Amino acid sequence: MSAVSSFNTQEVHLWNNPQEQTSKTLNLPQTYVAPPRCVVGLNSLDMQSGTNIRVRAYDDGVDSQRYTAHIDTWAGTTLYSASIDTLVLKPGNLDILSGQFSTEEDHPWNQPKVATSRRINFERPFVTPPKVLCFLKQFDTGSGSSTRVRTYTSDIDAKGFTIHIDTWADSILYSATSSWVAYPEDKDYIFSGTANIMDIRPWQDPQPQNHKDISFQGTQFFKKPTVFVALNSIDISAETNLRIRAYCDNVTTGGMTWHMDSWADTKLWSAGMSYLVFC
Repeated sequence: MSAVSSFNTQEVHLWNNPQEQTSKTLNLPQTYVAPPRCVVGLNSLDMQSGTNIRVRAYDDGVDSQRYTAHIDTWAGTTLYSASIDTLVLKPGNLDILSGQFSTEEDHPWNQPKVATSRRINFERPFVTPPKVLCFLKQFDTGSGSSTRVRTYTSDIDAKGFTIHIDTWADSILYSATSSWVAYPEDKDYIFSGTANIMDIRPWQDPQPQNHKDISFQGTQFFKKPTVFVALNSIDISAETNLRIRAYCDNVTTGGMTWHMDSWADTKLWSAGMSYLVFC
């Protein structure tokens, strides 16, 4: 694998001084022989209720030493703070594939659908079905109902997979973009998976703090590994501000603890995260 670089808008401005566009040029963890691939995922949000929830994270200006991280909103939405993890893949990591899919590749934002899916064909097939993770980097949901968006995969084989971006109940999803990463299922020193708050409690019993210990089953790391974390689903009441933070701590060679928390008066029905652990 390679490395993880993180960015929080509060590195540029305080949460109580919200900006529509926030960016920062960051040094890569090392100097590469060529620009690495950067795969972005959102892992925390603090946004004003009462309008559409709009957020977009991306990287640009990537060279062999640095890149610029961006977290933006638009059209009157107030974004107090947000954070991302960027998975930095070495130029030589050709057996690890990555990409993204936007619902706007299927339909315009002003013709929202409840469910959107697309078959993704790998640029190079794997020998056996790989491990595939996906996670959110952008979404635009309507106001007046809970913010609900979820991305996941199905039908994984050696040549590709199907990626899904959905909402449910009375929520309106105008657009969303999911990043994805695929790697050989037998690759050494990588452990990945997904977690959901509903693994530990029912959605109708909201709690501000949610966590669970997990072990790296089938993988033994020789040193404390690096962890990439990004949200793959959100279900949060529109009655109050949207506040969610996903992270991992207590990381050892054998396991870690995942957390998905809210704060203040936010009502967090459920959320999901994808994680990639590697040395």
